[in-house]
Amino acid sequence: MKVKTNYVNAPVWKEVNVKSRIPESLKMLEEMARNIWWAWNDEATEMFRELDPELWSFVKQNPVALLERLSYEKLEALCNNKEVLSRINHIYDKFKTYVNTKPDATRPSVAYFCMEYGLTHVLKIYSGGLGILAGDYLKEASDSNVDMCGIGFLYRYGYFDQSLSMDGQQIANYEAQNFGSLPIERVMDENGSPLVLDVPYLNYYVHAYVWKVNVGRVPLYLLDTDNEMNSEFDRPITYQLYGGDWENRLKQEILLGIGGVLLLKRLGIKKDVYHCNEGHAALCNVQRLCDYVESGMSFEEALEVVRASSLYTVHTPVPAGHDYFDEGLFGKYMGGYPQRMGISWQELMDLGRINPGDNNERFCMSTFACNTCQEVNGVSWLHGKVSQEMFAGIWKGYFPEENHVGYVTNGVHFPTWCASEWKALYSKYFDKNFMADQSNPSIWEKIYNVPDEEIWQTRMALKNKLINYVRNQYRDTWLKNQGDPSRVVTLMDKINPNALLIGFARRFATYKRAHLLFTDLDRLSKIVNNPDYPVQFLFAGKAHPHDGAGQGLIKKIVEISRRPEFMGKIIFLENYDMKLARRLVSGVDIWMNTPTRPLEASGTSGEKALMNGVVNFSVLDGWWLEGYREGAGWALTEKRTYQNQEYQDQLDAATIYSILETEILPLYYARNKKGYSEGWVKTIKNSIAQIAPHYTMKRQLDDYYTKFYTKEAERFHALAANNFEKVKELAAWQEEVAAKWDSIQIVSMDKSQELRQGNVESGKDYTITCVVDEKGLNDAIGIEQVITYTSVEGKEHIYSVAPMKMIKREGDLYTFQVINSLSNAGSFKVSYRMFPKHPYLAHRQEFCYVRWFNMD
Repeated sequence: MKVKTNYVNAPVWKEVNVKSRIPESLKMLEEMARNIWWAWNDEATEMFRELDPELWSFVKQNPVALLERLSYEKLEALCNNKEVLSRINHIYDKFKTYVNTKPDATRPSVAYFCMEYGLTHVLKIYSGGLGILAGDYLKEASDSNVDMCGIGFLYRYGYFDQSLSMDGQQIANYEAQNFGSLPIERVMDENGSPLVLDVPYLNYYVHAYVWKVNVGRVPLYLLDTDNEMNSEFDRPITYQLYGGDWENRLKQEILLGIGGVLLLKRLGIKKDVYHCNEGHAALCNVQRLCDYVESGMSFEEALEVVRASSLYTVHTPVPAGHDYFDEGLFGKYMGGYPQRMGISWQELMDLGRINPGDNNERFCMSTFACNTCQEVNGVSWLHGKVSQEMFAGIWKGYFPEENHVGYVTNGVHFPTWCASEWKALYSKYFDKNFMADQSNPSIWEKIYNVPDEEIWQTRMALKNKLINYVRNQYRDTWLKNQGDPSRVVTLMDKINPNALLIGFARRFATYKRAHLLFTDLDRLSKIVNNPDYPVQFLFAGKAHPHDGAGQGLIKKIVEISRRPEFMGKIIFLENYDMKLARRLVSGVDIWMNTPTRPLEASGTSGEKALMNGVVNFSVLDGWWLEGYREGAGWALTEKRTYQNQEYQDQLDAATIYSILETEILPLYYARNKKGYSEGWVKTIKNSIAQIAPHYTMKRQLDDYYTKFYTKEAERFHALAANNFEKVKELAAWQEEVAAKWDSIQIVSMDKSQELRQGNVESGKDYTITCVVDEKGLNDAIGIEQVITYTSVEGKEHIYSVAPMKMIKREGDLYTFQVINSLSNAGSFKVSYRMFPKHPYLAHRQEFCYVRWFNMD
């Protein structure tokens, strides 16, 4: 036979996962690694880093991956190091004391629903501000020891990693997460098998695994559809954050809302308040309504119960930013729910419409949330006002400023975003109770006692830390996309630690106006190339993959940054994430924000910066409208000069250049003999003392309890007492009022001839009396006089609302009277408003029946 010279079959491989066998004396490391507590405790993070600094950097500061990759020999060596063991045990004792503390039972419990959570860069389940806020919120809930749990998704690919092409074009890279190497744990069922949640879709179920993130004391449950039990059409539901088409978005929102409530039921978790953080989670109230109706309640009763225990927080200032679904698509997945809720399909659709009955109007998640939540809030004072306007059409009969939409201004989690250098300084000079009382301005005022040199040195140390980070982390990236190695060397050399460093980092949506600085390139060139007052700008941020305009802005900035006059003076840093954000908000000198007014709902990056002695220079929009103090930063006015946005942009850009040239740069470079600017340090101190205490996440959480949670929980428990006795009474009353509303009659009215003719005098009292036939209702009607005026912008506003007092009752006839006057001369409109009233109603908009009439 002929002997072959080559005879080899294909290898048959079997994948084997080798996990580190952690010695018993180090088991506590594994427990701590799987609790995000380490992410905001510098001592714990440093402990993991020192186990193997090189490996720590390689695994991108992920303690779970670190422990997986540590060799057994290394672990054995650590076991024999008494100093290391002592430190680990010390930190573990702190950790156990922290997590074992029982929740504060005096405060209502909360279930918190959100599409994204920014807890650590290691866990890619966030994209931007909404997620960072939600992550900070859970961390503060843990620190404040409240009974809260979170519901979200474990995304296989999360949000994208950003890189830039040679020509500055954004490239979105979706890298799959290895769940086994993340600080999460799988939730198991009573049989010790992975828990599977079955969520109804159409005429089939989507099956979700459940994972848990331990956020200190707070559990965050994450749903995951990427498993073999689901079809190829449903596995991708949790692939990407904000990915896919509108059908996938609807599938995600069904999973978050309906699936989230089913999960809580499956786990036996009941909370006092259900908080929808954005409209993505609004369908949680569909499932809750179904549960109450199926327990024997009418739909009206169930709606009262669900509404009393629900809060909706809106983060979007324009209607276009909310989720709308065509009736056909919505019906495809939600068609079976009206029957379970005891209502018609039309009635369900109308709950998501500003104009019920308009069959051309799509179903809006935010409108549905407003109709099924007792309380609604924006995320800053201004955004609260904007939201009142935005949702005004839902509660016709009331002016925007009258509706119940409130606000809680966003804050930031101090331990997460404050650099360790500043924490050490605060610990040295502030009250020992500082961490437990972060919102107390008198504690922060102690910053004035800190020597100026110490403030300056802390700032310079963090600035150099940032510059070294940029040089080390971006050298390879720049070599890849700059093309010319000599150019990269030049770029590195031109980064000047002595220059004023200005940071601009955020989501690259067009309304953020990242382009504003580049309106006049000649003037900008003179500013950055002034040898006496050198300035450098650091830009970072991602544009949504479908936002061509946002990506165009990035490309434009990158192109400008490569011009000779801007080389090393304007730098764009790729892949903005929590790790880079922490460096930027602590390392730059100025944090700049230039949104189009009033489109910045709140913004929080500037709040993180001010905790680190970084001074804000921003448009008076979002939180900065409330936060700005003269002498503690710089501001562009919130008032518009031009309706034409291009002209307004040019004016704002000129104002930025002028403030830089005439105020900021001279102050920064007014150095004394010791090498620092006393005026700049004073500005830093003012910023920390006068602004910082008002923008901590602790203040935000306390505000939610004060304004919403406590009030809702008390009302919910009052309505639920005695087998929901008050709910049944209120629902029956509403049904009776609704049946008789159109028959209620204004029997007579009496007012002066002057009022009838519309000619009155300022300062003179006028008496108006009317008699109403309530048609058998028992004191269910209120009447008030409403006076409005028209502003210079042409908008109608409330001048005064004067309740008419009931002065007599004869059977069904009720006599109302008001004595009122106008203190100002001018042109006004007067009308009268009838509305239902009941002591169990939370507010008028809950039962929004209004009849306007005039007494002519």
